[in-house]
Amino acid sequence: MDITKQLDKVQFDTQAIQQLDSAHYLHPFTDHNALAARGARVMVKGDGIYLWDSDGHKILDAMSGLWCVNIGYGRTSMADAVYKQMQTLPFYNSFFNTTNLPAVQLAALLVDVSPPQFNHVFFTGSGSEANDTIVRMVRRYWELMGQSERHVIISRHNAYHGSTIAGVSLGGMAGMHAQGGPMVPGIVHIGQPSYLEGGSGMTPDEFGLVAAGWLEERIRELGPDNVAAFIGEPVQGAGGVIIPPPTYWPEIQRICDKYGILLIADEVICGFGRLGAWFGSTLLGIKPDLIAFAKGVTSGYIPLGGVLVGDRVAAVLTEKGGDFNHGFTYSGHPVACAAALENIRILRDEQLVEKVAQDTGPYLKQKFTALADHPLVGHADSCGFVAGLNLVRRKGATVHGNEVFDGDLGVGMICRGYMFERGIIMRAVGDRMIIAPPLVTTREQIDEMTGKIGAALDDTLAELRRRGIAA
Repeated sequence: MDITKQLDKVQFDTQAIQQLDSAHYLHPFTDHNALAARGARVMVKGDGIYLWDSDGHKILDAMSGLWCVNIGYGRTSMADAVYKQMQTLPFYNSFFNTTNLPAVQLAALLVDVSPPQFNHVFFTGSGSEANDTIVRMVRRYWELMGQSERHVIISRHNAYHGSTIAGVSLGGMAGMHAQGGPMVPGIVHIGQPSYLEGGSGMTPDEFGLVAAGWLEERIRELGPDNVAAFIGEPVQGAGGVIIPPPTYWPEIQRICDKYGILLIADEVICGFGRLGAWFGSTLLGIKPDLIAFAKGVTSGYIPLGGVLVGDRVAAVLTEKGGDFNHGFTYSGHPVACAAALENIRILRDEQLVEKVAQDTGPYLKQKFTALADHPLVGHADSCGFVAGLNLVRRKGATVHGNEVFDGDLGVGMICRGYMFERGIIMRAVGDRMIIAPPLVTTREQIDEMTGKIGAALDDTLAELRRRGIAA
């Protein structure tokens, strides 16, 4: 059959789309044999916080696509901005002493909404590319400072910084490190600030100081003259929405300042209002030298990422560096930058960041943390518009006394299945269920969302009890 006619046919035929998908499309982070047996879910439409699949099911997207659709789906003005730029200048590169108007305008606008130490931007196509850029930029900085031995970058276990080779190396996920090695040398990891995981016998504030202290221990072990930088997500996203205690980041800042190392904030998820501030660094009380961004800069409508470069680093790169031999064909892509300009206009004009900070974020916290009353939930917490809850077999007197499930049972994936049945997308990270809804979500939609989550938890508990797994 002619492929064009075949594609015309599958627009209305879910099974045919799934067959084409299985035959030709290699998905990210996917067991392709398992997917072929099951068939992919085919999304065909988005509007606001909702999606529709090819079978007509309406689904509340509590994950903002992949942490990114901050302004919601179906924004006509975004399509208009992209179309206008495509008609005017669809592409030109930023090599060879050349620039374009949307890239210049966006760089200036990003400086305006970012913390005051940032006056320069380097554009990439994704968050992974942003973190690759940071590795090269950090090491180039220390070379120009005459301290090339300072090349080691410290990250954290269970961190996610992308899936390119440098991004995987920076990240601390064992499953990713097990494939495609060896990793980039000169990158080491310390423990993550998960109070549930490591804070037994301590208050959250006490644990925050202990967890931050692991950075100082590692710096001393490596030798301060060998350490270039520390990188961390303000709130760890793909690792399970790990919200650090309030003492953690100020102590990290103090340690970085003490030893003169660069502080890198990976704000690919946390930036552009996700935590109720333009950048999570501001909310959590740190002053990074470099910020990686992507996702929310365009609300996922067009791929774009980049690095906010603080004055400390920018001054050395621009005044001492000569050529910085790094970049991408699509750095400062005019269509992507036009999309970002319109996206940021929407965030500002509709005061979405302020609403998350002052209204809907606190309301989400109230409704979401109330889910901890469910027999299956051991703990629930949130920060702005990210939230997570832990599924437990039996509740204890404290969060550290909960009896957890055997990880091989896949309880989180069972729960995720019921979430889809109830018409809501909620992600499972082990037995921790997480959300990151669009910033446009209203109070009424938060009620709908948490109601669906509660019903899916009931479904999950009933199945686990039928199977003799839950208490």
